[in-house]
Amino acid sequence: MKKLVIAAALVATAGAAFAGGMSEPVMEPEIVTEVVETTAGTSGGVIVPLLILALIGLAASS
Repeated sequence: MKKLVIAAALVATAGAAFAGGMSEPVMEPEIVTEVVETTAGTSGGVIVPLLILALIGLAASS
């Protein structure tokens, strides 16, 4: 009886494994989103390096 149950389980799993067959892969459409970057001003990228230089200068002078 155990062998019959094991055989039935194997047949059920093998049947499910081959149920779909070989088919063409389905590609999902590519989602394209636009990223809009805004800048606060022209000196936004200058302030941080100037602060770092000032801190290094203060540390070197003390």
